[in-house]
Amino acid sequence: MSNAINQMIASELNVRNEQITAAVTLLDDGNTVPFIARYRKEVTGGLDDTQLRNLESRLGYLRELDDRRKVILKSITEQGKLTPELQAEIQGADSKTRLEDLYLPYKPKRRTKGQIAIEAGLAPLAETLWQQPNHEPEATASGYINADKGVADTKAALDGARAILMERFAEDAALLDKIRRQLQNNAELTSRLVDGKEQEGAKFKDYFEYNEPLKNIPSHRALALFRGRNEGFLQLSLNADPQQDEGVRGSYCEVMIADHYGVTLGSQPADSWRKQVISWAWRIKILMHMETELMSALREKAEDGAMQVFADNLKDLLMAAPAGPRITLALDPGLRTGCKVAVVDQTGKLLDTATIYPHQPQRQVAQSEASVLALITKHNVNLIAIGNGTASRETDSFVATLLQDNNLKIQSVMVSEAGASVYSASELAANEFPNLDVSLRGAVSIGRRLQDPLAELVKIDPKSIGVGQYQHDVSQSMLAKRLDAVVEDCVNAVGVDVNTASPALLTRVAGLNTTIAQNIVNYRDENGRFDARTTLKKVARLGPKAFEQCAGFLRIMDGKNPLDSSAVHPESYAVVKTIAATNSKPVDAIIGNSEFLKGLKAADYTDDKFGLPTVTDIISELDKPGRDPRPEFKTATFAEGVNEVKDLIPGMVLEGVITNVTNFGAFVDVGVHQDGLVHISALSDKFVSDPREVVKAGDIVKVKVMEVDLQRKRIGMSMRLSDEPGQEKPARKPQGQRQQPREQRQPRGNSNRDNRSQGNNGAMGGAFAAAFANAKKK
Repeated sequence: MSNAINQMIASELNVRNEQITAAVTLLDDGNTVPFIARYRKEVTGGLDDTQLRNLESRLGYLRELDDRRKVILKSITEQGKLTPELQAEIQGADSKTRLEDLYLPYKPKRRTKGQIAIEAGLAPLAETLWQQPNHEPEATASGYINADKGVADTKAALDGARAILMERFAEDAALLDKIRRQLQNNAELTSRLVDGKEQEGAKFKDYFEYNEPLKNIPSHRALALFRGRNEGFLQLSLNADPQQDEGVRGSYCEVMIADHYGVTLGSQPADSWRKQVISWAWRIKILMHMETELMSALREKAEDGAMQVFADNLKDLLMAAPAGPRITLALDPGLRTGCKVAVVDQTGKLLDTATIYPHQPQRQVAQSEASVLALITKHNVNLIAIGNGTASRETDSFVATLLQDNNLKIQSVMVSEAGASVYSASELAANEFPNLDVSLRGAVSIGRRLQDPLAELVKIDPKSIGVGQYQHDVSQSMLAKRLDAVVEDCVNAVGVDVNTASPALLTRVAGLNTTIAQNIVNYRDENGRFDARTTLKKVARLGPKAFEQCAGFLRIMDGKNPLDSSAVHPESYAVVKTIAATNSKPVDAIIGNSEFLKGLKAADYTDDKFGLPTVTDIISELDKPGRDPRPEFKTATFAEGVNEVKDLIPGMVLEGVITNVTNFGAFVDVGVHQDGLVHISALSDKFVSDPREVVKAGDIVKVKVMEVDLQRKRIGMSMRLSDEPGQEKPARKPQGQRQQPREQRQPRGNSNRDNRSQGNNGAMGGAFAAAFANAKKK
């Protein structure tokens, strides 16, 4: 069956079967996705990390499907009911749904009404009335009365016969497949308010009277509906016939049942009874089954979409431009408790701390200025990081005045605090700073995440970073798995300096785990810095397989071998030596020698072990050794005097930073403690099907303030700077596309800065006039 699975995945990914077979073999041998994607291109035909992640996920599903198939075949065989035709259908089932449909008639279950009726001898009655409608039901049923078997009268006999047929229809895999496709394409999901819950469930008011085709419901709207139901405010149901007049009782699916069995209902004696059987089978058995199944499928699809949004945003955040190794003074703003200050050196090592009170109620401005100036002078600070929580704009203004008054050319940058307090209270932070106050640890984290977002954010559970969409409404285990894969891919794409990396960062390197990562740090602490990749082999529990997987992603800066600071894998050093020897040059002379390297032909240095993709990568890496794939560091400039929502005026054009991207738009921080919403329709003059086509988390953008709701602290914005407040200009949409209701989101509605993602899960819907983002910070 494994070859069939490989062929199916190859078809889905549109690649050759040999590529999938090779990749599956590598995965089964314990190789990691980053290693395969980077260093086994010849073997897989160049499958990238995204393809490999999809392959890995699909492989798991299909193997589970195959295991279930074996269990089902064994069960039916033991019942003595497996026919060649049924076996072929089961072997050909390409989804768990289809497989379970086929198994339904044979699945062990509690005694049903249909089974009891069969035991009572009513199966012939059911067959007669169904196949020969010229029989009169009552008269025919009279011959099956048997009090000893529980059939007291003709009504009981007819009820039993009906139960037999209803269960047969509900377990007919072919019929279920037809009806499922009909409902998937045509049914609507209906939402209604639970009686008496109007005030309590006001946040779901857009769904009190709501209908939408099942196939069109986007993930964020589906999850909002399910949340409303789970919280007891909404009743959800499936409308199988949305085009049908309300007065019509029958369903088109009843017609499908009759057609499936070749039944024509007319005026024959049994037709009224047969029609009742079909109607009851549909309403009582099949509809309930389908409603449960299709809503479950909708939720699964919605959860997958929400997790993908989170994964995409997390990747953008982790791959944000680092400010680099600069001595940084970080401030974690606060009012009553003061601003926590920490200074870290180029490597993130803590140098100094302080607490200042420049704001109300203490307002010790002069003393605060003196403290900060002393730290700047003492440590030669050249970068300042300011957390974006409570009093962030006040602190930003304080720092700007200080720098201006003292003629200091130091860059000041606002940094997201999301997850900082989670790190501060973590075991990791306690081990790193056992004698440091928890609040000061947060300041250290803010400074480090400006220097290198990736290196610092890996210390925090990705779910605490708060760039998700309905993250608390999805499977937490699946979300964690998806996000862990993103973190792993990002860390390995950038590479890790083994002599400065934290255990948290090392843990994310391909082939390493928590134990080995800590062992690397322990070895470093006991023996000093690593001077060669080969020294890693001396680390406890870092065996040959782990070394193979991790070596190419670990960097040794200024080590014995210049190649150790590059992404060239040690197994490929021989290729570099061959290139150098062939051209009569030392290895260090060809590293970074672009003119020389551009004149090389990769094909001249291939052999049985190292093919063209590997040699091409090696030459590219030698040209720019250890290059960082992340973008150039840039910052947004917040407008002076615009510090709170009340300072915003419709029509203002401001610079801001994209903090979160969802399926319905993007949120922008313009420095007023609340993120504004740019709805998907206001991202561009052109039609936008996915906001990520236009923006991603971390982008610096210009926005125009369209609407401000001071009471609810909500801001509506547009990236179409020609738009005018009060004059909504809908974006062009493809012909025939149905206009969906615009969304209302609350990106940062909680007071706790690390629970902002909770606010990302508010109810959706409503007109654009209400499409603001409640983005309270702290």
